[in-house]
Amino acid sequence: MAPQHENSDRRTAVDAKLTELALYAKELCPSASVDVSPLQYEDEDGHVEVFPPLTLSDSDVDRLELTLAARSAEIFDHTGLYIVCAVLDKAAR
Repeated sequence: MAPQHENSDRRTAVDAKLTELALYAKELCPSASVDVSPLQYEDEDGHVEVFPPLTLSDSDVDRLELTLAARSAEIFDHTGLYIVCAVLDKAAR
């Protein structure tokens, strides 16, 4: 069993990176709604779901998704934290 402080340190790191990704998503698309979840599933450490406005073009949605995925991959490379980012249709909410 891992010591309590290691779990606490990891949770703190996950929370910081979730916040970083959420703020980055809002920077990229200020009119988007952003949901953050620290719930872990299998090997995932958390989730960021971005709901851009319906008026955003498909190419801008694709660019947003790729940019967030790249940042998430950088975080994984530097920290080992696997945070899933998804850009979803606001109507599916």
